[in-house]
Amino acid sequence: MRNEAADIVQDNVEDIKEATQEWKEKARVAGTAAWDATKATYQQLQDKTVAGAKATDQAIRANPYIALGCALGAGLALGLFLARGGKEGEED
Repeated sequence: MRNEAADIVQDNVEDIKEATQEWKEKARVAGTAAWDATKATYQQLQDKTVAGAKATDQAIRANPYIALGCALGAGLALGLFLARGGKEGEED
């Protein structure tokens, strides 16, 4: 009886060890795939950012006065917006 129980326990231990090794391998593969996907996404975002910066630089160089006017207008609008936001609380 004891030998049967010991054999059953030993079989279960071996099954658990095998299952653990399989899960470890699956987790390693999934982790590697996730890391590769993350690196690829990062590279795509970096490429798009660089392309956008180059396009912006070219547009500014091609139309410097228009770019200056847009920057001045945006700064003025932002300044007015922020100035009005601070005065609303003081009216009480």
